[in-house]
Amino acid sequence: MSEREEKLARLIEKAESQLSEVGVSPIDSGLVAEIAGRFKMMLDNKDAMLVSGSDPSELETVRKNFVEKKLGVTDKDKGMAVVEKVASQMSGIKMKSRVAFYYLVQKELG
Repeated sequence: MSEREEKLARLIEKAESQLSEVGVSPIDSGLVAEIAGRFKMMLDNKDAMLVSGSDPSELETVRKNFVEKKLGVTDKDKGMAVVEKVASQMSGIKMKSRVAFYYLVQKELG
């Protein structure tokens, strides 16, 4: 297994661990892997792999770049409400995995 593949596997493992920690069961491992795959080129950037749930500008970035651009949800209020709900759901986790965060947002939006 290459170094990049190992990092991707650790990213997926961490995301699934955090999802379990917040009570997600069962976890759609295929969706976790799909979301993680979007970050292959950023695996070495620790900040890019984390979401700050207490930073309004970070949450707006998630809404704009993931909810709107990737998921196609253009209703800003609806998108931000889901992002804030997930931030609250994960509030007990200090270093929130972006993959786990996006997974929860995507599941919430259907």
